[in-house]
Amino acid sequence: MALINYITQVQFDYGALSLLQQECERIGIKKPLVVTDMGIRNAGLLDKVLGQLKDGAAVPVYDQTPPNPNENAVRGAVAMFREAGCDGIVAVGGGSSIDLAKGVAVCGTHDGPLKSFALIEGGLSNITAKTAPVIAIPTTAGTGSEVGRGAILILDDGRKVGVLSPFIVPKVAICDPELTLGLPPLMTAATGMDAIAHCLETFMAPSFNPPADGIALDGLWRAWGHIERATKEPGDREARLNMMSASMQGALAFQKGLGCVHSLSHSLGGINPKLHHGTLNAIFLPAIIAFNESAESMVKDNKMARMAHAMGLQSGAEIGLAIKAMSKRLGLPAGLGELGVTTDLFPRIIKGALADHSHKTNPRVASEADYERMLQQSM
Repeated sequence: MALINYITQVQFDYGALSLLQQECERIGIKKPLVVTDMGIRNAGLLDKVLGQLKDGAAVPVYDQTPPNPNENAVRGAVAMFREAGCDGIVAVGGGSSIDLAKGVAVCGTHDGPLKSFALIEGGLSNITAKTAPVIAIPTTAGTGSEVGRGAILILDDGRKVGVLSPFIVPKVAICDPELTLGLPPLMTAATGMDAIAHCLETFMAPSFNPPADGIALDGLWRAWGHIERATKEPGDREARLNMMSASMQGALAFQKGLGCVHSLSHSLGGINPKLHHGTLNAIFLPAIIAFNESAESMVKDNKMARMAHAMGLQSGAEIGLAIKAMSKRLGLPAGLGELGVTTDLFPRIIKGALADHSHKTNPRVASEADYERMLQQSM
């Protein structure tokens, strides 16, 4: 049976940040912990957020979010959350800060290590309504974590896992494109390709969810049409607004599930946390789209042609080459080899991909041999 569920309130527009205190009061957060990273602090964005809160100067701030959030960071932020007697979390930043905040919302209100809440460990039923409320304020246009029901976190044992539950969906997302205007070009490009990957991959996922398909295609149209402008003209307000919308839409849609792009990028990102998730997704997309093209659900619903139409292409056969060309124009790496990935890592990457939750929602079941071919094609 199909489950179709949209439950997050989104405040979206230039100037939406001014609604932060109002939203805290609406959902009952009286003593928030702010979760962010040093880049956000150094860019002056943290000050803008604290300036919207009553007694903002006294609000505790955890600013040590790593690029790929891990269990150690969750422990550190949980200690601050509990010591300060906080009752909610304001996440400020990209997907890393928002995902870390979700981990804190769970671990700060439940007993047990982070591992016990991972989906692949049977942790879904361990997450309850006790979870602390989160307000998510994205400063990038990529992950869409501000409206997602999952957090991707690295365990102490090195596995990059999904913590998924309706209870960790942020109670409100404050999407203010103003906060993305200072994002550097390469980060704009990498996070933008992440949004494109979400829209493409969730549309390819075989589960029945027409509303999600429509949201994904519109998000793809917006992202594909505006990513170059946002990257090359950082102050283009229309492009920034459309990229932030595409990011949000990709995450609204991926309740359908994702696929092999993400099972591979999750696995490799766990092996080498320095690799950027959006960059990996951009590299993997062409090989996985080619692999998925012959899937029964793809053919039945004419999905290649529909994706091509949203991208302004003549046929589905052009999609892979168009993605490679776009990455080149944006200055992103052309393959895994440029990132220092070597073939001796393939067995570890494949093992992690086969165990990842996204592996199960790809339109074609991928074998070890299939994954090896995808990796070779992505080098």
